[in-house]
Amino acid sequence: MKALAPLMLTALLAGCASTPDVTVDHDPSADFTRYHTYYWAQEPQITNPLAKQRILAGIDARMAAKGFTRQEGSGDIAIVGNVATSEKQTLDTFYTGTGMGGWGWGPGWGAYGAMGSSTTRVNTYTVGTLVLDMFDPSTKKAVWRGVASGTVPDSPEKTEAAVNSALDKMFASFPPGTAAK
Repeated sequence: MKALAPLMLTALLAGCASTPDVTVDHDPSADFTRYHTYYWAQEPQITNPLAKQRILAGIDARMAAKGFTRQEGSGDIAIVGNVATSEKQTLDTFYTGTGMGGWGWGPGWGAYGAMGSSTTRVNTYTVGTLVLDMFDPSTKKAVWRGVASGTVPDSPEKTEAAVNSALDKMFASFPPGTAAK
């Protein structure tokens, strides 16, 4: 069982990395049927240019799939993107011990003894959060928000898969009032 604990922990963390938490919200009074174009009022600022390209391409592809056309500088919807990362830690402590119980007949008789040790492992990982806000430039009001948060994987392939999973969830019912495609 002791040998399986690190394997189970790795599987659990891998499962968390592949399923980002996503929430969306929108202004119920916004009429999304009149929106057909969009532009980036502020692209997400990310230190990794490849990750930025993947995120922008993923959002642009999903907007195009929903019938929206990207324009430069103006459009029916202004998109503002933000990305934040933070370091998190978990502590995993494993206890091992041996010992023997008492024996005897009644109080005062018996022998007890035990030896044991514990090992604590510190796991450091990065959590990434992508926030997309959409505004109606004519009213300057927010009309939609999507937030995705999850563990940042350790390889470009896994990162791309996590970004795609998050964006798929985020845009599943966009624009509001539409069924998932």
